[in-house]
Amino acid sequence: MRRLIFSIMKLHRNLVDAVIEGLTFIFNEGQYADKVVEKQLKKDKRWGARDRAFIAETIYDIVRWKRLYAEIAEVYEPFTVHNLRRMFAVWATLKSIALPDWGNYFEDTPARRIKGKFDELSKVRKLRESVPDWLDTLGAQELGETLWTDELHALNSLAPVVLRVNTLKTSLEHLQQFLRQEGVETYPLRDYPDALQLVERSNIFKTQAFADGLFEVQDASSQKVAPFMQIDDKVKRVIDTCAGAGGKTLHLATLMQNKGQIIAMDIYEQKLQELKRRARRNGVFNIETKLIEPKQLKRMHGTFDRVLIDAPCSGLGVLRRNPDAKWKLQPEFLDEIRTTQQEILQQYSKLLKKGGKLVYATCSILPSENHQQVQTFLASEVGKEYRLEAEEVIFAHQSGYDGFYMARLIND
Repeated sequence: MRRLIFSIMKLHRNLVDAVIEGLTFIFNEGQYADKVVEKQLKKDKRWGARDRAFIAETIYDIVRWKRLYAEIAEVYEPFTVHNLRRMFAVWATLKSIALPDWGNYFEDTPARRIKGKFDELSKVRKLRESVPDWLDTLGAQELGETLWTDELHALNSLAPVVLRVNTLKTSLEHLQQFLRQEGVETYPLRDYPDALQLVERSNIFKTQAFADGLFEVQDASSQKVAPFMQIDDKVKRVIDTCAGAGGKTLHLATLMQNKGQIIAMDIYEQKLQELKRRARRNGVFNIETKLIEPKQLKRMHGTFDRVLIDAPCSGLGVLRRNPDAKWKLQPEFLDEIRTTQQEILQQYSKLLKKGGKLVYATCSILPSENHQQVQTFLASEVGKEYRLEAEEVIFAHQSGYDGFYMARLIND
């Protein structure tokens, strides 16, 4: 249906200009795609939902396929406005959208040559899937050629919109009915008890159900982390050591039924402030936020029944949501983040009580950030008191959702 809409649509110059300007900010100035899209959508109040959808989806699409489109257009970074118009022309031609005659806005763009180059370049994985050379090599080394090929292809697909029902306020069935009354159709997911997936993408944040705190947007894979921690009636104190804006923290609060205590820590105050706002909307009051301070950590050693380490990582498992990440990611950063991951494991594992359980999770699919980190920890002096109870690797091409990793360790 989406391709049909694109094929019969007429391009409007002000919308195309907004796309080109947005791509300039992302590619040449290194700005984050989500922030750029948010800013571009506010440029003209007269734009309707269809106009805004065109701008957002086109920017993300060209960002996702940057390398392939640039190769076809024969343009190189840093991209000029003329270069970006050529890349847009490639995008439009491959979508079977007629290019308008706007003077010299678009160079002569023969459809046959573009499609011929597309067919030729698509035979090479790193061009077909549009990734940097080093990342394609790394993925194949860590996962093997076949698994990497399948996973990389899945990571270039559009991510579905999945909601997590706030069971403190409503049930899955009631939320589904409520959203239907607001014109939003959803369906439940097998093996994800609190999840509803949107049938069609829409601005879910404008619904009354969202304002009332009846749900949070949270990918299905991310929804598996909190239950993996095995929360039960004996669990009184939980700490989310890298809480961010608190998606998993809020899920933990619902599993604890607003009882006990959850400490949510992060190094960024603004993220913790956002968590507080979300907690109020969700009707959650058993969360306490703390900025990470080394002295404070020492006082908390051995005091928690459960520890969640949702570690900073490469984010390769969520490229569908953040396609610009593959262009920002560098090999040196991966080396640094692996060091950070191990330091966090060594440091935050000390917060766990004897007999407690620690979950280490990432939104990466690389073994060097996941299983290998756990094994390195278990072989260390601090880790010798722990044992691996369970682990799970979630691949996008198998699940249909984000790539993720979880390991549950017991402090014996």
